[in-house]
Amino acid sequence: MAAPPRISIAPSSSIPVYRQIANGLRQHLVEGRLKPGDLLPPVRQLAVDLGVHFNTVALSYRSLADEGWLDLRRRRGALVLERDTPVAPVRDHADRLLRRLSEVTAELRAAGVPSRKIAAALRRLAEGVEP
Repeated sequence: MAAPPRISIAPSSSIPVYRQIANGLRQHLVEGRLKPGDLLPPVRQLAVDLGVHFNTVALSYRSLADEGWLDLRRRRGALVLERDTPVAPVRDHADRLLRRLSEVTAELRAAGVPSRKIAAALRRLAEGVEP
């Protein structure tokens, strides 16, 4: 197994904890820190490490399995799969994600973060995510 992924959660966030965990793992997957063939920590172990209920972690793992990132099997755990880059995003899903990005951008601007800084951060993130 690869080194356990570092994930941080904010229990006071409006984003559900299971989504925070899935988002953190997805970032590791997209950026190549978790590679096909790697085993993720067992659900119960990650739950203990994060201080959450094991069902919360299990829901995160199932979410990533539904996206094609993981193969879940009893007694073996969560195996990272080789995943083809989607040719084109499903329109509804892409629209929802862009709305979330717009909301986060509005939050940043409301917090006083200059537009130039937001744009630079988005460019860096996009360049890091692209193959």
